[in-house]
Amino acid sequence: MTQTEPTPADGPLTPEVVEETAPAPTQDGEQVARPTKLIRIAAMVRSLLEEARRAPLDDAGRRALKEIHERSVHELEEILSPDLRDELNEVTLPFSSETPSESELRIAQAQLVGWLEGLFHGIQATLFTQQMQAQRQFEEMRGGGPLELGQPGQTAPPGARERRSPGAYL
Repeated sequence: MTQTEPTPADGPLTPEVVEETAPAPTQDGEQVARPTKLIRIAAMVRSLLEEARRAPLDDAGRRALKEIHERSVHELEEILSPDLRDELNEVTLPFSSETPSESELRIAQAQLVGWLEGLFHGIQATLFTQQMQAQRQFEEMRGGGPLELGQPGQTAPPGARERRSPGAYL
């Protein structure tokens, strides 16, 4: 739809409020709705894994860690896209009893930490790819060559101050 220039008969232009759209999904449709929450949960899960490795846990401690683990997975499911949620559900298995063993808890926590680290690596790779694409587009827009202050042997236009390249700093 194209918009024509208003004429005096049309009246003054009025701004139009446009609803904000969701961010464009990646190629696979994988998205994280709240990245800061993801980072907080990941840091907490990693800390819990370290704590579970350091000290032996009694029954109450194992039950509490199980509940925290399950709540963390639930919180992650709320902020992940359906694709990532399905992947998370495939790698996390339910506990076999109300009070899991220390080894079950450590394995579940380590598995979750590993999955989160893989997710972070995937996000970093996506950001790097997007940055490289943007840089390539920028290079194409400006003509492909690097910006240079001047060509060797080229004289400055009249009235321009001479620019010196910065020296080496030790």
